[in-house]
Amino acid sequence: MSRPKSWTFPKWGEYTSERDPVSVRLCDYDGCDNPGDYPAPKAPDSKDKWYFCQPHVAEFNKKWNYFDGLTREEAMKRAQEEMRTAKGYRGSTAYESGQSTYGKEERRADALEILDLDEDATDKDIKSAYRRLVKLYHPDTNMGDAESAIKFQQVKAAYEVLIVK
Repeated sequence: MSRPKSWTFPKWGEYTSERDPVSVRLCDYDGCDNPGDYPAPKAPDSKDKWYFCQPHVAEFNKKWNYFDGLTREEAMKRAQEEMRTAKGYRGSTAYESGQSTYGKEERRADALEILDLDEDATDKDIKSAYRRLVKLYHPDTNMGDAESAIKFQQVKAAYEVLIVK
């Protein structure tokens, strides 16, 4: 028994209007029946995701705070780890186009705190503190110490904030 040509690919016979049903994920926003095509994290360290429609994911993103529930030290540690794992982002045009809600004065204050300096520190004071802390936390002198590696990254970032004007 031979099969008809319409059985093979490409289909030689007519296409029928009958199709199999297609499953569509609905938006996870309560009461929304639109397709949920846009994933959003349920928590910073979780792989679980919500799936929203475009308007609801935009609303979710406006309210999302990645550092919610963390102390300032934990937030800085997480930010440094994220920066270390996403080095290429800084060189992209997306980095330049972003609008930060974290102002220049706040970055300067945090940088001075990391380098253990006062508000009236001079460039000479900044360079001196930077050299001292880099020697203290450098990965070559603290092999395998993750805490020192993160502190080293914080010191480098603080120096860049203070010196680049």
